[in-house]
This record gives sequence, structure tokens and C-alpha cells, in this order.
Amino acid sequence: MIPWVTVETLAPHTMSVASVGDQPRDFTNWERVLQRQMTKIPALFDNLSTRGVAEAIRAARERCEDVDIAIPTNSGPHQLKIRLVLGPADDAHAVRIWLGPTAAPVPLLRPALGAIWDLGTQTLRQSQDAAIPGLPAGEHIPTFSITEIFHRMPSFTRHAELLELLYEPRPGQRLQCEAAVTTSPGATSRWRITARASDDAQPRTVRWLIEDVPDAAAPPDVSALECIGLREAHRRAGTHLALVQLGRAAIAHWLTDPAPWVRWDYLFRPVDVFHPDDRVRLVELATRFRAGDSVGLTVRVLNHGGGYTPTLLLLYPYPGQTNRHLAIAQWVRAPEQSPLLDPEHLWAELDRRGAPIGYDDVVRDWLTGRSAAS
Repeated sequence: MIPWVTVETLAPHTMSVASVGDQPRDFTNWERVLQRQMTKIPALFDNLSTRGVAEAIRAARERCEDVDIAIPTNSGPHQLKIRLVLGPADDAHAVRIWLGPTAAPVPLLRPALGAIWDLGTQTLRQSQDAAIPGLPAGEHIPTFSITEIFHRMPSFTRHAELLELLYEPRPGQRLQCEAAVTTSPGATSRWRITARASDDAQPRTVRWLIEDVPDAAAPPDVSALECIGLREAHRRAGTHLALVQLGRAAIAHWLTDPAPWVRWDYLFRPVDVFHPDDRVRLVELATRFRAGDSVGLTVRVLNHGGGYTPTLLLLYPYPGQTNRHLAIAQWVRAPEQSPLLDPEHLWAELDRRGAPIGYDDVVRDWLTGRSAAS
């Protein structure tokens, strides 16, 4: 069966192949791949060239519309199909191309979507009407923190590379990787992530293409025995470790099970994990890590009742990481900890703040008939 060719269009003036069918292509030259595909169907050359395909792609991107073009040949009618993968700004993050005889079966397209990482908010933004592949419809929210993404990838191993791209993006910097993703209890999916830093006009964003990949098309993820053993040892010992982006005052990735008293997911803004005054302290502390210091300090972290719990962070520089503001943090509840607010006190705390701070608050408002804006 003739496969779809997925061409990433994550930069305005750059295109490359992300995948052919279910197989990754890691930014291969799109003209070379397309020429190879056309060579398998010589009749296409009667009335089509790679230049003609490029013009059709350009038109589809400019109009933000799918394209179907009939191609008459001496061997019978053929067709060119172009399907767009849109991002949250309704622009094309990828085009998917199919060329073949009109009578040939066209393979189904697997789910894919475009997303944008914004460094200012430290969130991955997706379209309101296009959920990340594999996630249940009830879990669709417009933004995710990178911590939430990583938490769904238990066997992913390329955290450092992806964090460097997200937090210190350079024009032209790019990355393609795959990971098994937990989509719901007992269920997994597999994503292929193709990401590229924006050009100089938008230096604080990284555009993503997320493709849903069948498990059979990829080698199984293998977790090292020492990683599994260490994680289990930490779980039994009750220790909690995370990578913290000090310069941005945010959690980047939980290395162990998350600290149970910390509310860190489904937040509008990932930085809300820390009390506003303590965010300033963490940002100031980032400069000390350039000299390789290790420090401990007590901060106030958001809890599940909407209040703050004093927590001791024992911070160590992350070894070998070019992003110098990344630290390993051990989380310990401070002896003088504040009591967690009871669930029934949640609304009073949220009313004091003046607005909900997370998507789960909005859902709770909706379920109880309250207006999130009130």
C-alpha cells in the first residue's frame, strides 16, 4: 500500500520529512523522499513534478485548506492528496501527502496535531478542538506543562535534550523522538514528537508536531534495570526527587513519584506551584548554581487544598547539562508545615484568590453549577 508522507512545516521557510507511513525520517530532505516515492509510480511523471507538488503544498498552507488534485496519465487517472495538520494558531505544522492511482486504496491517517511551547508561560498549547493523540476526551485541556507531559512517559530517556530545546531554544534547533505515553489507567499510546525552535521573529517558542504511532511500528521501550530499581527504592523510602528549572521557578520533571502534598498538575501556570515570593528566591538562586554550589532552602508550595505547605528543597546541580539553571531537588515537608486545607475549604480559598488557579477548578465549578468567572 502506498504510504502517506508527512512533511513538517514548523518553520516558515523550511520543510523536511518527519515520517513516511509509520516510519520516522528525522528531518530528511522532502524533495528527495518525494522523488523516490514518485519513482515507484512512473506514470505520475506524465503530468507532475516535485515542483508541482511544492506549489500545491504552498497553496494549501497559504489557504489553510486540504487539497485534492486529479492527475491524468497515460496509465489512467491518478491523484494528489494533501492534508494539513494544524496548530493552535490555525496554521500548518505539517502537510501529509499521498500520491497514487485513483483506484488504489488510500490508507487511513492516524491522529496528529500541532502544538506550541511558549517559554513565557512554560506551557505546551494545543488547539481547543484537537486533543493530543490517545488522551481521553474528558482530559482535554488547552495547555500542558512539560512536567505533565514527562509524567505520562515513564520510559522516556531524552529529557535533557528536550529540556534544552524548550528552555534555551536557538533558531534552527530541532529534535525528533518517540515515547510510549500513558493515556489512561492501563492504556498506552505512542507519540512521535517532531519539534523545531522558531526563527528570530519568535525566539521564545518551539513548534511541535505530535503523531500517533502504532506500537508495532516502533521498537519497544527498554528501561534500564538500575532506573527501575532506583525508582522503586525511592518509592519505598518515601523520597521525592524532581528536576527544577531554577531560572524559571518551575518543576521540569519528577524523577520519582511526585511529592503527594504538592499540587503540580492541571494548573493554568506551572509557576503557581511556588508561592510568588519564593519564585523570586529561586530565580536569584539560579546564579549560584553556575559555580556548582549545593544549597537547601524552605519554600512554600501549593497544596491540594489551595493553600501552601512549607517544604525543604535540597538542591544539587544537574551534572553535564548545558542548561545551567536545571537542578536536582529533593522535596521534604518542613517540620513546621502548615496543615493542608480540608477539601470543603477549597472554595473559600479560591474565592480569596479571586479566580481558580487550575483546570480542575474549572471542572469542579462546572460540576457544581458555579461560574468560574464569578
